[in-house]
Amino acid sequence: MIYLTLVFLPSLGAGEITLILLIILIFFGAKKIPELAKGFGRGIREFKDATKEVKKEIEDGVDDTK
Repeated sequence: MIYLTLVFLPSLGAGEITLILLIILIFFGAKKIPELAKGFGRGIREFKDATKEVKKEIEDGVDDTK
């Protein structure tokens, strides 16, 4: 996750990332963060599954035309 942040925002340093994480901790609280992470993980998993399904349909369509 931090890697993705660094890819999209390369000018962020360790101090800025720490500050952002601290603000998230203060804003949401320690009890809410695991729930948010779990929901984020589910969303990513569903996105990957949908991507795989679309890729499979495209490959099957290409195979049908041959």
